[in-house]
Formats: sequence, C-alpha cells, structure tokens
Amino acid sequence: MRQFIGAILFAASATLGCIAPSTSMAQPLRLEITDGVIEPLPFALPTFISETSNAGEMAQQISGLVADDLRGTGLFRQIQPEAFISQISAFGAPVQYPDWRAINAQALITGAVSVSGNGRVTVKFRLYDVFTGSELGQGLQFVGTTDGWRRIAHKVADEVYARITGEGPYFDSRVVFVGETGPKENRAKRLGIMDFDGANVQYLTDSSAIVLAPRFSPDGERVLYTSYETGFPRIYVLDVGRVSRRALDVPDGSMSFAPRFAPDGRTVVFSLTTGGNTDLYTLDVRTNARTRLTSTPAIETAPSYSPDGRSIVFESDRSGSPQLYIMPATGGEARRISTGAGRYGTPVWSPKGDLIAFTKQNRGRFHIGVMRTDGSEERLLTASFLDEGPTWSPNGRVIMFTRETQGANGAPALYSVDISGRNLAKVRTQTAASDPSWSPLQR
Repeated sequence: MRQFIGAILFAASATLGCIAPSTSMAQPLRLEITDGVIEPLPFALPTFISETSNAGEMAQQISGLVADDLRGTGLFRQIQPEAFISQISAFGAPVQYPDWRAINAQALITGAVSVSGNGRVTVKFRLYDVFTGSELGQGLQFVGTTDGWRRIAHKVADEVYARITGEGPYFDSRVVFVGETGPKENRAKRLGIMDFDGANVQYLTDSSAIVLAPRFSPDGERVLYTSYETGFPRIYVLDVGRVSRRALDVPDGSMSFAPRFAPDGRTVVFSLTTGGNTDLYTLDVRTNARTRLTSTPAIETAPSYSPDGRSIVFESDRSGSPQLYIMPATGGEARRISTGAGRYGTPVWSPKGDLIAFTKQNRGRFHIGVMRTDGSEERLLTASFLDEGPTWSPNGRVIMFTRETQGANGAPALYSVDISGRNLAKVRTQTAASDPSWSPLQR
C-alpha cells in the first residue's frame, strides 16, 4: 500500500501546524460509542522500533504515552506484550495477522522512531485492522524536537482514536486552570496551563491576588480570567505566548466577572455589576465598544456562546432560584430551559452545538450534567459533595470539572468524565486545582 507521509515541524513551545493525512479506508474498524456499556476494544502496541542507536528510550516513551492516551478514554484495552506471539522486527514489515488474531487483538499499532544528531525526532506509525487483515488508513510521519516528544505521541494517539471511533481528536490540547496551595481558609491561587493529561505545567500568574474562571479564546492563544488584585473582581485578557495582559475596559467602580469569548474571538460576554445590579454585557476587545444584553433586577451570570455565535446560554435567578436560560447573542427575550428540581448554574455549550453542560445542586448534592439545547433529555453524569464548573474537550466527547472534598482538609481537584457518564477519572496535577478550561486542538 502506498504510504502518505505528512510532516509536522514544531519546537517544544511553538504552535503546531499540520498537514492532515488521508483517512480513507476500504473496510474500517470502527468502535461504536453509545450511552450503554461499552466493551473496550483490545489493541496491541509493540514498543516502537528504534531506527537510530540513540532512539531507544524515546521510542519507549512515545509508544507508552500513545497507549496511556488510548487506555485513558475507557474505550480501549491494551494487550500486554507478554501475550504477543509475533514481534515487529522492522517498521513496515509484513504483519502476521493470524498471530494477532490468536491473542484477540482487534487493532495493531506499529511505529518507528529515529533521532538525528541535531536533536530532531521522526516518528512513523501504522494502524492495522487485525480481523480484516488490512491497514486502516494510510501511514503518517511526525517530525519534531526531543523536547516535544509528548506532542508527537498525542498526535499519534489522536489519529488512532479518530480512525477507530469516528470522533474528533482531543489529546493534543491544553487546559488552563487555577492552581491552589496552602490551607483551605487561606489558599493562594495562580493561573496554570498544562497538557490535557496534567503534564508540562507552566504558571501564567503569581499568587499575589485571587484569580478565578480562566477561559480560552477560540484560537487557544489568549485567556480571559477574573482577578481580585484591586480588591474587586475585574476581567483581564492574557496572551499565553507572551504572558502579557491587559484589563478589559469597564466603568470605574463596577465589578466585572464570568467572561467568555465569542466564537469570533473578538467579542467577550461577561457579567457587570453596577449600582448593585448584575447584567450581561458584551465588549469588542479591539474597539472597547460595550453593549448591554440584559436589564433585569436579577443576577445574570455565567454566559456561554453557541458554536455558531447566534445564541447565549446563561444563569439567572429571575425565577427565584438559579436556572438556565437561552437568548439571542444580541440580547432580547430569554427562554428558560432548565425544568428539573434544584438549582442550575455554569452552563457551557458543547463544541458540536447539540448539548449544554451544567452544574446542578439538589438535595445536598452537586452534579455535572448535560441536556439538549431545548432543555430535554437531562442526564446527570456525576454526584458528590461539590462538583462544579464543566468544560468540554475539543471533540465534545469528554467533560472536565472541579470536584472538592469535604472537611477541614478538603481540597479541589480536576476530574474528567465521558458524556455517557462512564470513565470518571482524576486528572493528575501538581497541586490542588480548580476552574479548568479546555483549549481547542493545538495547531
């Protein structure tokens, strides 16, 4: 089979650009994801071949991380090397399909790694459908630096995941969050950014002031957040690459918070409190033109745009308790979509546009849930002492949120869950963490 090679060049801290490979396939191996119980698909992933003498450790690291990414979805089960009958002696060598069928592998992932003298890493991989005895899609090659090996591994895992599930990828993405240290009654907070799996943490602010609710821009290059450094909440926009920032232009003496970018990346919707009243406003970050969207005596907050930018879902207590409403992005009449018992908040529109994630409090328990945009088909995915603040993965398949434990030593941590309610998992972080916001796929 002809091999399509797409090259991706990147530095460890640079933005990634890619040439998408062809994924046409004659007889696709496909894992159908439903809301029911899913039997994880068994896959075999022999350690990638070292094509240069200095690539052995790198090959182990990359193939290990690819396997970790796939297993972490809950959709895949790795067959351990001890069960292998065949070994992969060279990349591209003929596959002995009967040997892999004998150990019940449904997918086989092979790869090779080379490291040049100037520190460039080249990774090639192939994916095989064991039962049909055919290659699934075409080969692909990634090129980067030794410092960027994790991104290469995430890219390989993204390709495997997308080809088998038919879902969009999400491993090569980042999360901005609030890192917390110190005792519960006096926690220091600072903004951090990390890979989706908790690796490669960098801090964007110090802990001299309380920071809350960071939110990525649609291009992943800027972050909105709320800071209390002046004593009152105020919104800042931070350039992630330069780690430079500026405050949004709001009236003196007002309080601004709960910001979120529109899909155009130019408009910000947020809550503004003036004269004791909290309403929703938009601001053009280039011209500073401000528009008022709501005008009620209620508290209107936590706005989130639909992917097409035409509507906004938000939280309001206009009915007497916090509930969810949708209105046109230009303002106007709002319709309530939450109908169940309890209090609803922090709504976030899914990237696909079909669901809204939210926080719900009812009968002393907190939940992360999802519902259709008309409020129907509400499903609660979690339940605990305190779950809040959902954020969507780039493909709309996974939700990350904050879970805080009870008691004097209770602390927040980040968790993720599939939208089916399966595969609840704690995200590894260096410190206590809260307020996650998932980036789009990196470029």
